[in-house]
Amino acid sequence: MDKYTLIIGITYGALAVIFGAFGAHYLKSKLTLQALQSFETGVKYQFYHALFLLTIGFNAPEIGENTSLIASVTALGILLFSFSIYGLVLSDMKGKKIKLLGPITPLGGLCLIAGWGILLLSIVGIV
Repeated sequence: MDKYTLIIGITYGALAVIFGAFGAHYLKSKLTLQALQSFETGVKYQFYHALFLLTIGFNAPEIGENTSLIASVTALGILLFSFSIYGLVLSDMKGKKIKLLGPITPLGGLCLIAGWGILLLSIVGIV
């Protein structure tokens, strides 16, 4: 068991519940359907990867020395992917879309993919 990874997973999971409720109750009446769907995409990916982090944290002995790397890359991916979407949607809602966040989202996606990839390579025994 890796407490660092579990703490990150629990924190991101709790925040996903909070952001999901915020979107469902507050933003629902303030956003277009497309903007709300984008916000929900950020929440979904955050939640999926919070669960991924919990799985990694509980299975750290089997994964080995790459557990912290997988956790760090995935945590960064959640931050860049989901939070850039939240920023884009909320700033657009205020009429001042922060376009700089647009290119950050795919970088977050690459980090999420990298987390899965490092796990695969760890399980196969390549790294």
